[in-house]
Amino acid sequence: MAQRILIICGDYVEDYELMVPFQALQAMGYTVDAVCPGKQAGEQIKTAIHDFEGAQTYSEKPGHNFTLNASFDQIDAANYQALLVPGGRAPEYLRLDAQVLRLVRHFADTGKPIAAICHGAQLLAAADVIRGRKVSAYPACAPEVRLAGAEYIEIAVTAAVTDGRLVTAPAWPAHPAWLAQFAAVLGAP
Repeated sequence: MAQRILIICGDYVEDYELMVPFQALQAMGYTVDAVCPGKQAGEQIKTAIHDFEGAQTYSEKPGHNFTLNASFDQIDAANYQALLVPGGRAPEYLRLDAQVLRLVRHFADTGKPIAAICHGAQLLAAADVIRGRKVSAYPACAPEVRLAGAEYIEIAVTAAVTDGRLVTAPAWPAHPAWLAQFAAVLGAP
């Protein structure tokens, strides 16, 4: 039976950081469920495309509508072997949801692999699961990572960091490194 990976997402998640891992992990043979609090399988969330165009921060454009394939209120974290948290603006408000935080803590407390990219670190920081860990994230999240007791690792936007069973990266240009390191933590050959 294929390992099951849970993705927690929401409106205005970064388009590439949801779509690419969702499809790539399925192509590697994993079963991947994408959920959003308050939404059911078959419902859609809006995504946003964040790009690096020479401004002091990223730009944001409308992305695709993404169809969720599982219902948040029906999942059982015990049935998943790993968690993936994409970035974008979704983690900013998802971190206010106590049920989401409990879900994230389940994966950390049971030692299951967790992958987070970009602003996904906001959710990990709010769940208090990165204390003492090495974490990369979008640079604007560095203060939150440090305040959560983690060591913020400043790396190239194309690189990723693995600390035990936690794999993090600064933004979607790191997908090749981030997904390869996550697959290694999952035990892929």
